[in-house]
Amino acid sequence: MAEITIQAATPDRFDDIQHAFAGGGDGAGCQCVWWLLRAKDWDATTVDSRRDMFRAEVDAGPPPGLLAYIDGTPAAWVRVGPRTRQPRLAHTRNYAASPDPFDDPSVWAVSCFVVRREFRGQGLNRALLDAAVDFARDGGARVVEAYPIDVRVQKTSTNDLYHGALSTFEAAGFHEVARPKPHLSIVQRDLAG
Repeated sequence: MAEITIQAATPDRFDDIQHAFAGGGDGAGCQCVWWLLRAKDWDATTVDSRRDMFRAEVDAGPPPGLLAYIDGTPAAWVRVGPRTRQPRLAHTRNYAASPDPFDDPSVWAVSCFVVRREFRGQGLNRALLDAAVDFARDGGARVVEAYPIDVRVQKTSTNDLYHGALSTFEAAGFHEVARPKPHLSIVQRDLAG
């Protein structure tokens, strides 16, 4: 049985994060800064400038996400943090149905997963999600929000599942608060109780 360990995305793990990004999907190109930039600003960036922005974010702290290792090998990533630090969410029409104001710093968002191809199907998204909830709770979050895809409604490519699958969030105790599109859900988990 493989050993899964999860660590915060600290500066000393930057190269490990890059390894996790490089194994499939859009992580290597996106550098997980999509949610930090408005569309026009995103269009003006290159992969190198995105990597520099991401490095600056990781170096400045607090950690913008978590990194999963399988038997010591960097295998997967999740972005989690206060929704206010992911400004594109506030400017994306599909997420306007969120019941909480976007300037509420106690609402944290799980917005992106990356899993290397060779480690898919091993439950890493669920392990990262559980760790993200604990990380958010420890960081003072009142609510954790996410924007998963309902694959029962629409078949979705692996690259487009960076939001995560709705079934994973439901199994982790999240409940749907809005359905902006038939395949796109907004879910929350209340951490106050």
